[in-house]
Amino acid sequence: MTETFDALTRLVGAGGVVVLSGAGLSTESGIPDYRGPSGAARRHTPMTYQAFTRDPHARRRYWARSHLGWRMIARAAPNAGHRAVARLQRAGLVTGLITQNVDGLHTAAGSPRVIELHGRLDEVVCLDCGNLTSREELERRLHEANPDFDADVAAVNPDGDVELPDAQVARFRTVDCGICGTGMLKPDVVFFGETVPPPRVADCFSLVERARLLLVLGSSLTVMSGRRFVIRAAKLGIPVAIVNQGPTRGDGHATLTLDAPLGALLPALADHADGPDPALGGDPSAGPVGAALAESAAV
Repeated sequence: MTETFDALTRLVGAGGVVVLSGAGLSTESGIPDYRGPSGAARRHTPMTYQAFTRDPHARRRYWARSHLGWRMIARAAPNAGHRAVARLQRAGLVTGLITQNVDGLHTAAGSPRVIELHGRLDEVVCLDCGNLTSREELERRLHEANPDFDADVAAVNPDGDVELPDAQVARFRTVDCGICGTGMLKPDVVFFGETVPPPRVADCFSLVERARLLLVLGSSLTVMSGRRFVIRAAKLGIPVAIVNQGPTRGDGHATLTLDAPLGALLPALADHADGPDPALGGDPSAGPVGAALAESAAV
């Protein structure tokens, strides 16, 4: 494990790194993922674009559940892993950042440039007029339309909603676009069954093709949306390093893989790639990362 960490440190320390992050990076901020350790036991079925746009009942159910779940998403704060990625960017070692997450936590952590592959939950788009508004503004309008709508929320689902009984959903009132007056509002994220805008995909491929290393953080790479960048890098002979808890569908393309908690590993990686931390005496086996690697090796 320590040898793998050393190899990762050398790769990242050489610069030219493009990061591809997934839901596993945000679990330590309290946002569960679909397929990693926090999502393994979940039976939640994500909303599809087709159901959202064609079925008024599905749309009401989404907004009712999302209205209550949003307050937990809005309170989520960047964790040590997000901050370490931002530090590597500021040091000039990470030259590109692509995230599959929709929580905005990379930006909140101070990352200066982020391609949000699947959009952001804190923005809302009108499917008729194309107007973009803030989720904060929508939440104000939804609260005015549903002043007594509330429930005890124990946990939020990966896409930002919560479980609610149908009887409670039936009481919820949705709102239309505040600009054109009649347009259907949708969170500005890519739902299942929807395609990522081609220009955004092209920007991601361009970053990957110029990289010296593609570093995957916290993604199972189960869906092609993210895995295609790993495949492209491997075809071009660009090294791929994957840090994730559990196996991924990209492992066969990887130069190295490392199974460890990102909140412990990434700060140590930033310390050693951007210059040794005097507190650790330059020893990557010391401190939190050593404990994380030892714990992972014991599993």
